[in-house]
Amino acid sequence: MTEATTVDGFLDNRLAITQPARGGHRAGLDAVLLAAALGAETRGHVLDLGAGVGVAGLCAAARLAAVSVTLVERDAEAAALARRNIMANGLEGRAGVIEADVLASARQRAAAGLKPDMADHVILNPPYHPGDRVRPSPSPQRQAAHVVDPADIDGWLRAAAALLHPNGTLTVIFRADELPRLLAAVGSRFGSLALLPIHAHAGEVAHRLILRGRPQGRAPLRLLPGLVLHEPGGAWRVDVDAVLRGAGLGVDWWGNG
Repeated sequence: MTEATTVDGFLDNRLAITQPARGGHRAGLDAVLLAAALGAETRGHVLDLGAGVGVAGLCAAARLAAVSVTLVERDAEAAALARRNIMANGLEGRAGVIEADVLASARQRAAAGLKPDMADHVILNPPYHPGDRVRPSPSPQRQAAHVVDPADIDGWLRAAAALLHPNGTLTVIFRADELPRLLAAVGSRFGSLALLPIHAHAGEVAHRLILRGRPQGRAPLRLLPGLVLHEPGGAWRVDVDAVLRGAGLGVDWWGNG
């Protein structure tokens, strides 16, 4: 690897994840929350698009014994670290890596091994800082992981729809203040949308959100009670601390009780 790395513990150190010490994207809370959005009943094949070093997908694999996971990443160094993390955590039998550009053509994706309708669940933590609103990082790897051309958001959702089984689920974590762009990209591709706002502290505006949907969903959009991360003093709330240790979010996304 050309960059120095660190080994960081996730899910109460059930996972040891090697990731860049600087320069590249360092995964953290967003990835853990994304994986925790998948309920304990989740089965089948999970596709983690834009997986980086694999934190979200591997958290899902560690939590959910009945899933297999494919990590999709275009950056060669990040993909190599993802493979290393699969081996280091003993998940070779249930996780793999496809090195591919999610925004490539359908033919190019298929040639790399990304086939239509291949996933039961797609999880997605795309670059969500629009290039027209932020100053790009001087690191090309970090910029690619964080900054997106607004037009590319549509490409990420188009690819997710193509790769997801019609009866599957989509789960995305995104900036709360960019919800209009996300919903525009979702368009008519997904329905039965459920939105979970995420707040750093009670009384503050949401800074992140998790969106879930289904390709053939017909139910009205559901805006769920927000998830508050911190107590007034700054400590993690008890339910969030449990998520960081490996629990699911426990959200009733579609009103199934």
